[in-house]
Amino acid sequence: MDTKNKINMLKIYIIGIAVLLIAILANILASMLGVLSWYDAILSLQKNGMGGLKQWRVLDYVWLFILYPTILGAGAFLGNRLFELLVK
Repeated sequence: MDTKNKINMLKIYIIGIAVLLIAILANILASMLGVLSWYDAILSLQKNGMGGLKQWRVLDYVWLFILYPTILGAGAFLGNRLFELLVK
C-alpha cells in the first residue's frame, strides 16, 4: 500500500473514531433528555410494528431525524479537523 492510501485509511479511521465517540455522547444526552435513541426506536417498532410510530413524540422525531444526524455530522467534521491538525 502506498503512502497516499495509508494516509486516506488513517483519515477514515480518525473520522470513524470521532463519530463513534460523538454517537456515544449523543446517546447519553438522549437518555438524559428522555428522547428515543435509535436503539429504543427499533425496539418500539419490533414490539408494536408500525403502530409504534404513533407512540413517538414530536421531540423524538426531531431528535432521531434532525438533531442526531446533525450531531453525528458534526462529529465527522471534528474528526476531519483533527486529522488535518495531526497531518500538518
